[in-house]
Amino acid sequence: MINFFRKKRKIVIDTSVFINPDIRNFFGKNPEEAIEEFIKIAKKAKTLEFYMPTTVFKELMYFLDEEKIPRDFYFLMRIKSPDKHRSVCPVIFFYELVEEIRQRVNKGLRVAESAVRSVTQKNTEEVIKDLRKKYREALREGIIDSKEDVDLIFLSMELQATLVTGDQGLIKWADKLGIEWIVPEKFKDFLLSAIQ
Repeated sequence: MINFFRKKRKIVIDTSVFINPDIRNFFGKNPEEAIEEFIKIAKKAKTLEFYMPTTVFKELMYFLDEEKIPRDFYFLMRIKSPDKHRSVCPVIFFYELVEEIRQRVNKGLRVAESAVRSVTQKNTEEVIKDLRKKYREALREGIIDSKEDVDLIFLSMELQATLVTGDQGLIKWADKLGIEWIVPEKFKDFLLSAIQ
């Protein structure tokens, strides 16, 4: 006998599933197509509930033409912010985050020093372009660096949900906090397996 009262598995989705071309292509050629394909499959995945923090939803809308989003998306995707006043976070999270930020600031400083030294060997525009690239890598890659990232982490914790993201920083911190995650490249297969 089928248990109709079985608890549904909660899934928190990052914009990368629909926006990042390397990931989105598993669902469609553009964000609108990706959302349509997601809806088509998600409607059949009755054992799953889908969530997106408000900040992430607003970020997604920045990349989309809202007129082209099917109404079913709003029915399937629950827009919910984490409860920022009641959320509890282990202190070790802050210790590790502060330590990582400190290391990254020092690394950024070394990148800037290297750029200054190379001014005599390269033209200014080349130095600036190289500095921007290396500075971004030093400070932003592999870390949670936005309020959207924080909302994804804390909503996943609050709901005891699985996080779907291609952001390496989010994956790293989800792992540290014991949050289950799925890489977006496997998300479509995951959805299809939930139907069977």
